[in-house]
Amino acid sequence: MKWNAVTYDWNQVRAFLATAEEGSLSAAARALKLTQPTLSRQVAGLEESLGVILFERGTRSMTLTAAGLQLLAEARAMTGAANRISLVASGHSQAVEGLVRIAATDAMATYHLPAIVEAVRREAPGIALEIKTSNHLSDLIRREADIAIRHARPTEAELIARHVGVSFAVMYASSAYLDRLGRPVTIEKLQTADFIGFEYREQLLPLYAEAGIDLTANNFPVITESGTLVMELMRAGLGIGLMMREDAGLFPELEEVFPTFRPITVPIWLVTHRELHSSRRIRVVFDIIADRLGALSAEADR
Repeated sequence: MKWNAVTYDWNQVRAFLATAEEGSLSAAARALKLTQPTLSRQVAGLEESLGVILFERGTRSMTLTAAGLQLLAEARAMTGAANRISLVASGHSQAVEGLVRIAATDAMATYHLPAIVEAVRREAPGIALEIKTSNHLSDLIRREADIAIRHARPTEAELIARHVGVSFAVMYASSAYLDRLGRPVTIEKLQTADFIGFEYREQLLPLYAEAGIDLTANNFPVITESGTLVMELMRAGLGIGLMMREDAGLFPELEEVFPTFRPITVPIWLVTHRELHSSRRIRVVFDIIADRLGALSAEADR
C-alpha cells in the first residue's frame, strides 16, 4: 500500500502503536497516561493524515485493518529507532540533573527506597526521581524505567546488571497470631495454620513442601500480589507469610515462626540499559542504590 506523502505528529504514531498493542483505546490511554478522548483524537488524526482507516472500531476493542497491520511493523521500527536515539543521547549526557526513573517492587520501594531517595536528593539535588512500583519486569529497552531493582539476572544483551547482594525470605507472623496458634510451633500446627499468599498458591506449596511442611490451597485464604499488603496482613495477625528478613525486622510485633525452616535465598540485581550506563546522572543514582542495597544485604546476612 502507498501512504500519502504527508508530515504527521510523532505522538499520533505512538497513540496508534499503543492502541494496536493494547487492543483498546482505554488500555492504550492508561499505558500512555493520556485521557481516552485525547488518544482517540490522535489516532483519528493519523488516519486523516494518511488517508486510510487503521482500525475497525468495536464496542470494547479496536481491530487493525489491513492498512493498520502494514503500518504496525513500520511504527514499531520507528519506535525502536526513536528509543535508540533517546538512549544514545541520554547516555552521552554528562549533566548531573534531569529525570531518572526507578522500577522496584512495592515492598522494596516502601521500606527501602526512602533512604535512597534521601541520599540522591542530598548528593545530587538536580536529579528528579520517578519511582514505578510493580512486581512485573519493567521494559528497560523501551524506556519504561532507567534503573530496575530485580531479583533475577536479566538475559537481554542490551542490559547490564550488577549483583549487589542477596536477601533471605523467612516465615514470619505476629506474636499475637502465634499465641493463638499455640507454642511451640510444630509442623503439625503449621499444617492447620492460615498463610498469607504472595501472588500464586501453586508456586508457594513446593517451597514449603521442601521443608517437610505439606500445605494445600486451603491454607492460603488470602492471596495478593502486593508485598506491602502481605506485611500488613501479617501484622494484623491474619496468618503466616514469607518475608525478607530486612523487611520484617522493621516491625517488632513480627517474629520468626519456624527457626528450622531453611531461608530462601533471593538475589538482588541492579539493572540498566547499556547505553544509559555512561550517563552521569544515571550512574550517580545507580551507584547510590548499589551502595545502599549492598549495605542492606550485608545486614540481612548477619
